Amino acid sequence: MALYIHIPFCKQACHYCNFHFSTSLRHKTDLLSALQQEIALRHEYLATPHLSTIYIGGGTPSLLTLAELQALFQTINTYFVIAPDAEITLEANPDDLTEEKIAQLRQTPINRLSIGIQSFDEADLQFMHRAHNTQQAQNCIQLAQEAGFHNLSIDLIYGSPTTSNAIWQHNLERVFGFRIPHISAYCLTIEPKTALEHFVKHQKVAAPNEEQAAQQFEILCQMTQEAGYQHYEISNFCLPNQHARHNTSYWQGKHYLGIGPSAHSFNGHSRQWNIANNAKYIEKIGQKQIPAEIEQLTLNNQYNEYVMTSLRTIWGSNLQYIQEQFGAEFQTHFLQHILPFEQERYVMREKQHFRLTFKGKLLADKIAMNLFR
Repeated sequence: MALYIHIPFCKQACHYCNFHFSTSLRHKTDLLSALQQEIALRHEYLATPHLSTIYIGGGTPSLLTLAELQALFQTINTYFVIAPDAEITLEANPDDLTEEKIAQLRQTPINRLSIGIQSFDEADLQFMHRAHNTQQAQNCIQLAQEAGFHNLSIDLIYGSPTTSNAIWQHNLERVFGFRIPHISAYCLTIEPKTALEHFVKHQKVAAPNEEQAAQQFEILCQMTQEAGYQHYEISNFCLPNQHARHNTSYWQGKHYLGIGPSAHSFNGHSRQWNIANNAKYIEKIGQKQIPAEIEQLTLNNQYNEYVMTSLRTIWGSNLQYIQEQFGAEFQTHFLQHILPFEQERYVMREKQHFRLTFKGKLLADKIAMNLFR
């Protein structure tokens, strides 16, 4: 089972980000107390107390102090049993990862860092309104490795108007030089209610170029393959046996509990998500109420979600699983609607498994939607 904890605080707002966060730390103490209370209220949501992965995301969880992290883990240990080999990830920004901070993180159960590098180019970082600079991006990786954090994941962004193909290649070469075991690479997109959307709408900055983004995705796939990385999900690449266990549990339909404002939970038959408002979240939790909306998943919902997530991965969609889990009617529907994509070589079939080809990966969402019921 998996546990996700959302820390909704950031030093400043990145222009592209639409995740829930606040740049004010005024309610941080109360919010962290509410997180611990929610764990106490909802620890029986999962069928078992045994956790194989924990992911502390945000926001910027690296803003938390050592004492705050230790208190959080004390509560987790009160209500759950953490597997000895559990993957325990903390998202971190480079400007937070000083030598002192990393030494403090080594005193916690955290054994994996997901670092939001995004780019090693100064113009890219300024365009995205990141809080760190190029030197901090490089230094934090070296400091983390020297301190014993070898299970690292790096976030990168391509497709920015400031990112030429040469800069993108240079970013990847920097990551390969550090021999980072895991890379998450995302195409810059214009999300609703973000600064980037406002700037593009008012023609203050150029919109991302789709053709250039496609070129950079091709560069990404080629260079990671040559460097020995496995492309195991549309946006994720890893060295052998270094895939992100927590995120993989999402794509494989495993159950997870989400704690904190805007956090999502899934137990197989329903999905729920907490309110994306820090003050209201704190208030409701204080009243021992869970401020969440719940969606009961129909068989169609479950099938659609399976297709969407499985097709994005190297393991693909399993025809036998579709029949066993959803029935022969769903299997027939899947086969009928995927055949044109197979004929056009967007999808390849190997026995019971259907996987996207390279050109299919460029149309992953479109293909999945054509398979929906």
